[in-house]
Amino acid sequence: MTSSAREIVHDQHAHPIHSTRTYVMIGVVLTVVTAVEILAYYMETAWHILTPGLAAMLILALSAAKFALVVMFYMHLKYDSKVFTGIFLFPFALATLVIVGMTMLYHVLHPLLRGGA
Repeated sequence: MTSSAREIVHDQHAHPIHSTRTYVMIGVVLTVVTAVEILAYYMETAWHILTPGLAAMLILALSAAKFALVVMFYMHLKYDSKVFTGIFLFPFALATLVIVGMTMLYHVLHPLLRGGA
């Protein structure tokens, strides 16, 4: 299939029509969430209000929310076929499991193997 034929086929399926206002609002939400992430960092390091574990969990949760917004709206995954969602989410879930596993190995098993508690 030539690139022009692919473009025609791509244009035939329905994409959502979002106004500029929708994208600006999503950008504002992303900016506010980023500001909250930065605030959480300072609450942990400079002001000692949050514990390191709580700050990390808060920042990870906010980052996941930002990731979901970007994927759903800017990449239009929310409106595409569920097959594309599965193709995207399976490697993402696998990468998440690897990261969690490596974190557990380093922070939980490594001290136990060294003889510490």
